[in-house]
Amino acid sequence: MASSVTAAESSPSPIATLFPGYFALVMATGILAIASAQQGLDVVADVFYAIAAISYVVLGVMLIARVVLHRDAFTNDVINHARGFAFLTTVAGTNVLGSASGVIHGWWDLAWVLWWLSIPLWLILLYSTLIAIVTGGNKPTLGAGINGTWFLLTVSTQSIVVLGALLLGRHPSDTLAFLLVALFCVGLVLYLIVMTMVFLRWTFSSLDPVEVDPPAWIAAGAVAISVLAGSNLLLDIDVSVRFARLEPFLEGMTVLAWATATFWFPLMIAIGVWRHIVNHVPLRYHPSYWGLVFPIGMYSAATYRMLAAVQLDDLDWLPKLALAGAFVAWAAAFMGLVHLGVTTLRRQRNPA
Repeated sequence: MASSVTAAESSPSPIATLFPGYFALVMATGILAIASAQQGLDVVADVFYAIAAISYVVLGVMLIARVVLHRDAFTNDVINHARGFAFLTTVAGTNVLGSASGVIHGWWDLAWVLWWLSIPLWLILLYSTLIAIVTGGNKPTLGAGINGTWFLLTVSTQSIVVLGALLLGRHPSDTLAFLLVALFCVGLVLYLIVMTMVFLRWTFSSLDPVEVDPPAWIAAGAVAISVLAGSNLLLDIDVSVRFARLEPFLEGMTVLAWATATFWFPLMIAIGVWRHIVNHVPLRYHPSYWGLVFPIGMYSAATYRMLAAVQLDDLDWLPKLALAGAFVAWAAAFMGLVHLGVTTLRRQRNPA
């Protein structure tokens, strides 16, 4: 009995070890809510929105508790090359939930609150990690330090543009329009920087199957959300003269991002086959798998908005196909989460 109690007491707290990128659950679920609403699946959209909102509150409380109660563990993750940028899922999750609040329920006041909340989160979380890894010593090699979470530099930045463009249509402001275009460009530049490093890592160094984890899919998700950001700006052409002047540029960058996202998906699928089928890496639940669900759902929502922005109807089947794939991926990840929760409860009740 004593050994069981000791083992239970010595087990790490789930708050202390909270995965830095767990808000990808909110990102994936929230974007599925939006994509479902686009396809007229209102009940499904409401269910996904409720799950995303509850997850956001629970994870928010856990994150605050971790900062207060386990500050050293939190700080160590923030300044870590491989884990630090995963915290930017908090920013993206905030903006995805804000977008869903407005698009699905018309709760634009809540969307404004979440958008304003996301900006200081973006500034603090992005620059805390970036400054720490640039100025810190004992830096890891490229292979050990970089992974798919670095694409969250782009995802978090473009998430601000996505929601900001939706809000701009209701409260026109030339200053806000300028800042949204500027952030859109920053997001694209950050993608080019990170993609260059990741592609060099993939193509000129040996890869361990365990190393290529689900966040690698964010390579596609980062350009997919750039498509959504650009599309939302294009659909605000009548709101801002600035957007009207930049329409060719915005359309060109949006199509470029969509083509790039489409290009990456076959490679991502091939990597998954190589990892799990060829090299027999066990397919077990981990919070990082929400980083696989998000790009598929984002591709559906972004393609739907792009087709409206560029006035192209011939590909209207593609968002539906991507949404079906996202449903399957989300269901698999959610079942893994439920299984993990049930298993954890059983172990707590019977430590032996």
